Amino acid sequence: MKEYRRAKRVGLASILLALILRLWAEGVPEMVVQLWNKQNIAEEKTGQAVRFSPSLQVFSPNFMESPPPSLPEPTEPPIPSFSDPEPIELYYAVQKTPDIGALLEKPLQWELYGEEPTVLILHTHSTESYTQHGENYVETSAWRTLDENYNMLSIGAEVARLLNDRGIPTVQDRQLHDYPSYNGSYASARKAIREYRKEFPSLKLILDLHRDASGEDASQMRTLATVNGSPSAQLMVVIGANHENYEENVSLGLKLHAQLEHQSPGIMRPLQLRGARYNQDLFPGALLIEVGAAGNSHTEAMTAAKELAGAVIALARGTV
Repeated sequence: MKEYRRAKRVGLASILLALILRLWAEGVPEMVVQLWNKQNIAEEKTGQAVRFSPSLQVFSPNFMESPPPSLPEPTEPPIPSFSDPEPIELYYAVQKTPDIGALLEKPLQWELYGEEPTVLILHTHSTESYTQHGENYVETSAWRTLDENYNMLSIGAEVARLLNDRGIPTVQDRQLHDYPSYNGSYASARKAIREYRKEFPSLKLILDLHRDASGEDASQMRTLATVNGSPSAQLMVVIGANHENYEENVSLGLKLHAQLEHQSPGIMRPLQLRGARYNQDLFPGALLIEVGAAGNSHTEAMTAAKELAGAVIALARGTV
């Protein structure tokens, strides 16, 4: 009887072993593993909560999900020293001699970041444009167009975009102050400035962007600088000194000029003091900026516009 039971157990074990070997040969264990893994990752593929493999690492009290890849912090253009007026060239077209050194050193006390607009960009001569280099647009007259992709509105739009992208709330006035009549453009722009100041008391900087013109017929001046190996138009700060508070504008204009020349040597033409107002009497943070000249290409002007935006960003928290 004992021998029978022993033989029975050996037989059953042999049958079970043979069955296991058969299943192994047909890949059944691998299929079971795949089915288990498929269950664990199915929810990840559908975008639902991910089920982790029950491993010691996952359920460790010190376990942390991998943080998102860190992006480099945006770098601001370096701010120069404002104690040396020598690098700044000035052109005087007015019988006034402000203390350039003192105005350059005077702290700029503002904060351009915030919720409400702090920068206004407008264009007294909105339809000014540049020399065509393969572009196809209609000119209303020589170096002027209503095409907003190529006149001063496009230059201002780029500056506004760059400032807004960096958290400096900026608005652009897109009125055509010089069309259909060129006469009265400054009066029209003056009205707009007053309206914007009333709507946005938070404004701290007003940039009136123009392009210069000098020459006869087709022989128009082309200003030229190099920015990161590419040709760029030059920039020029113009300040009207025919009002009592012009030195506030001069102080700001000197700092912007110095910042631009520091970050892109050669990009600045001499800062000009002229016997006019250019609506700068309305606001101590108002500047007229010539972005290139009629002989420049639109691409060169856009390169300069980007540098202008970079300088404003660098001065966004003021100076000490």
